[in-house]
Amino acid sequence: MGHPPLEFSDCYLDSPDFRERLKCYEQELERTNKFIKDVIKDGNALIAAIRSYSSAVQKFSQTLQSFQFDFIGDTLTDDEINIAESFKEFAELLQEVELERSMMVQNASDLLIKPLENFRKEQIGFTKERKKKFEKDGEKFYSMLDRHLHLSSKKKESQLQEADLQVDKERHNFFESSLEYVYQIQEVQESKKFSIVEPVLAFLHSLFTYNNLTVELTQDFLPYKQQLQLSLQNTRNHFSSTREELEDLKKRMKEAPLTCKLPGQPTIEGYLYTQEKWALGISWVKYYCQYEKEAKTLRMTPMDQKPGAKQSTLDLTLKSCVRRKTDSIDKRFCFDIETNERSGTITLQALSEANRRLWMEAMDGKEPIYHSPITKQEEMELNEVGFKFVRKCINAVETKGISTEGVYRTVGSNIQVQKLLNAFFDPKCPGDVDLQSSDWDIKTITSSLKFYLRNLSEPVMTYKLHKELVLAAKSENLDYRLGAIHALVYKLPDKNREMLELLIRHLVNVCEHSRENLMSPSNMGVIFGPTLMRAQEDTVAAMMNIKFQNIVVEILIEHFGKIYSGPPEDSAAPPVPPPRVAARRHKPITISKRPLRERPVFFGASVEESGADRYGQTPNGSISSETPKPLLRSRLPAPRPGGDEAVRPPAEVDLGKPVARLQDGGAKLVAGKAANGVVASPALRTPTLHARRPAPRPGVCGREDQR
Repeated sequence: MGHPPLEFSDCYLDSPDFRERLKCYEQELERTNKFIKDVIKDGNALIAAIRSYSSAVQKFSQTLQSFQFDFIGDTLTDDEINIAESFKEFAELLQEVELERSMMVQNASDLLIKPLENFRKEQIGFTKERKKKFEKDGEKFYSMLDRHLHLSSKKKESQLQEADLQVDKERHNFFESSLEYVYQIQEVQESKKFSIVEPVLAFLHSLFTYNNLTVELTQDFLPYKQQLQLSLQNTRNHFSSTREELEDLKKRMKEAPLTCKLPGQPTIEGYLYTQEKWALGISWVKYYCQYEKEAKTLRMTPMDQKPGAKQSTLDLTLKSCVRRKTDSIDKRFCFDIETNERSGTITLQALSEANRRLWMEAMDGKEPIYHSPITKQEEMELNEVGFKFVRKCINAVETKGISTEGVYRTVGSNIQVQKLLNAFFDPKCPGDVDLQSSDWDIKTITSSLKFYLRNLSEPVMTYKLHKELVLAAKSENLDYRLGAIHALVYKLPDKNREMLELLIRHLVNVCEHSRENLMSPSNMGVIFGPTLMRAQEDTVAAMMNIKFQNIVVEILIEHFGKIYSGPPEDSAAPPVPPPRVAARRHKPITISKRPLRERPVFFGASVEESGADRYGQTPNGSISSETPKPLLRSRLPAPRPGGDEAVRPPAEVDLGKPVARLQDGGAKLVAGKAANGVVASPALRTPTLHARRPAPRPGVCGREDQR
């Protein structure tokens, strides 16, 4: 299991459990920071000391192998598994390079050291600054709160109001600092997957292309590199999609922090002070309290335990709750409760007047009920006008924009989108808009379609089936993924299934033009995953499942013909998934476990015709039976004296261009991408190094079928 997500709602409560989980993230951040420093140190040693090349590579590979990714959530996608295993793969490959005593490439610092240093300084360093501000604001707030709660209610009203304003201001500052810190530390935890791996990947590529021996090794490395780049790009796309949702959730939390409650959580929880009567007088003890309204249970955890005290968590059953009159006690914000377990009343002090109202509302006290306002966007319905709108949008896109580069990824003007939606859904003349007109460009039409689907009162794939669909996408068995999603599609209401079929059929048509529009099923999954599916609760944990929503849509596109040819044979229930301990349907991509080569002679090699186009692909990521075999090195006959077949020096490969193209969308590298990272397109090519040498067979692509 990875780290549990840090919910933004916990920033407001600042519970002990939240602090403990935050500490785990901080330890992981420090571990990552130390790891990056080690990589930078070892990389510099490798570049600077060619004489100690062998030992430096060995140490570097050990450093990589010692690191293991932690992750947020309970399941990794296949792409993330490839990334998580990548450092082990790199380490074993480096050990092979060390055994053959290859040479170090120049300019490695720009490929490896600078990106990692920038990530460490700009991302990890910025996170540490957020931490300092969080700790400073927290100390300031709790210090002021303690002084504030000891104010006598007999002071002047103006003084009390001024004190309340100061506490509210510090509480707001601390809450904002906590939100920003939690957001930043989770962002670094997620983004390091590709921010750390990509520089190492680029460094490795350059390492293997500067002498004849390593050029042949590069032929093996290229297919793995390409697939890992695709996994990195998919993970980056999932990250970008998730980040947008998290930013929106963070914004809503700032506006109304108490309106976002997690399912299964207590009705209300937070800090309260309890009046304790002792032989020598009265004291106020701080408790962290959790109240469940349905069961009327109150759990009180003492926070100010003194050495030798035998205080423990109290579990009480509430009988009644009454506001304490101000003139009856020398404390503010107090209320009395009666419980079944204790005789007499228990006097509690809240942190503010608003906080007391919330506690009393939850406990059915005598205070007036108070609700925080919730601003909700106007919702749309899946009705006849909606179907007409979707069909017109699809017809317009397929008529005049299906080959447009970045269709559906490129966003239109908000003003134009609202203008189109208002005109089409006008109650006076609904649907009376000609989308074939030049007044509406493709960006406006596609953005309007996504807006309509995103703002339905219930998503197309329904709240009811959301968890089952995500669970199916998390399965390690590809057959189960497809079978479960196939069965669940036919559990949708008729109009929802009709709408889904209409949309997926259209997306299949768009993806068939991916050579022109650069939109693969993977790209479409990133765009339409959050559009067709969404969780009913707005939580960080739900946002972390967006990548699995994307996979569901990707599978629907890739297997449209099978899924919509009819319901599965046994539609009563989805197939039962195999146990988690079972072998994966396909193993993570690998290069280190390929068969070893024979010792080569030092002649140039051609990787121009590497045969990468022959990689077979079946839908959703499995390799066909024509699995490329490992390259076998063979000795060439010595050239005849006086011959013109002189060995050319190795050509330099510019890695920056393909990496930059990946970052711009990734679609120019590949025409299609099966769910979770298997290549279905031409591989990256390197220049011809020896014109007369026969083209070798393609290198190991890394995926193995289940035995």
